[in-house]
Amino acid sequence: MKKINIFFKNNFFSKKNNALLTVVGVGPGDPNYLTMAAIKAIRKSKVVFYPVSGFDKESFSLKIVKKYLRFKKKIPIIFPMGRKDHNPQEIWKKAAEIIVENITRHKKVVLLCLGDTSIFASSSYIINEIKENYPQVKINLIPGISSVSLAAALGNFQLINQGETLEILECPDNLDDLINSIKDKKNCVLAIMKVGKRWQSVKKVLKDE
Repeated sequence: MKKINIFFKNNFFSKKNNALLTVVGVGPGDPNYLTMAAIKAIRKSKVVFYPVSGFDKESFSLKIVKKYLRFKKKIPIIFPMGRKDHNPQEIWKKAAEIIVENITRHKKVVLLCLGDTSIFASSSYIINEIKENYPQVKINLIPGISSVSLAAALGNFQLINQGETLEILECPDNLDDLINSIKDKKNCVLAIMKVGKRWQSVKKVLKDE
């Protein structure tokens, strides 16, 4: 961390706007849902960081933008994904360090984010780490199409109508909490995200309620 700060002092403080990280929302999974802004940012970048749950695992984010990665340096970052064998704070700290180190060398760095950059985005932990420890780095967020919006479009229904409210809920581990959340809502559209392996149980709750 010390070497990085020295580099900033001697180089970046004399040049404005060189220290830039662009976090790109790549959408819900289909390359056709990439925004023009996302494509432009990836094309301009020299280094692309992407999340994986393990070094032997495939990255969905990387797969989505594969078409635009020619001649790019690609660096994986292991995201904890709720795994107990990982220390989240240590991961975010090291990720921030290596990202900032590459920014000092290449300037145009992109961090891929599955879905949208503002909805349950794990990249937010890295962003917070950089904001706190490397305030000289400017961060640019490019939003992506969320899975909530895509689900509504594929289902051909209006996600929210006039007079209603929309609540986005992280799927609870305790399904009783989910049942209570459903019963408590009036004139409210409840979008349940991060369901994962609980889908079969959640589907049953939705049918029953």
